[in-house]
Amino acid sequence: MPEPPLRADARRNRARILAAAAEVFDALGTSASTEEVARSAGVAIGTVFRHFPTKADLLAALMKDVQERLAVRAATLAAEGDGQALFTFFAEVVDHAAGARTVVHLLAAGGTDVGVDRQVAGLGGVVEVLLARAREAGTVRAGVAADEVTALLTAACHGALAAGWTPDLRRRTVARLLDGLRP
Repeated sequence: MPEPPLRADARRNRARILAAAAEVFDALGTSASTEEVARSAGVAIGTVFRHFPTKADLLAALMKDVQERLAVRAATLAAEGDGQALFTFFAEVVDHAAGARTVVHLLAAGGTDVGVDRQVAGLGGVVEVLLARAREAGTVRAGVAADEVTALLTAACHGALAAGWTPDLRRRTVARLLDGLRP
């Protein structure tokens, strides 16, 4: 039997908790406490645990939220029919990753306990759609596979966190990676 929909106040609390968790974990790492998340969200710890019984559940929800937002963005870009959509999406994701440390650390760690593998697989689907559009437009090299693009994207996101990666270096590095995908 499906769960009943959340009340409006519960939906707002859930959204506040997820936003606070993203900020807290990005700033302090995934070892930050759920109590810190509750304080940041302005809710009681019990409210956090009602929505997310464990910290792993909270991290998994963060990953799912990010994956859903990226899928919506990819769908929007794909609908525009632009052969550059794959490249735009790639650059935007790396820029986002530079500020979203939690997601990148979970990706790097494998994160199987929080569903990272499922979220990356979900992202692979949107990459495939963008890659197909790029193939149709002739803007991507023949033989480039979606799993290769996803692997490059994951590596670039992780690299964006490296010490010394300024926004200019990040932009130039992404440009070089994307040049390698073009015919």
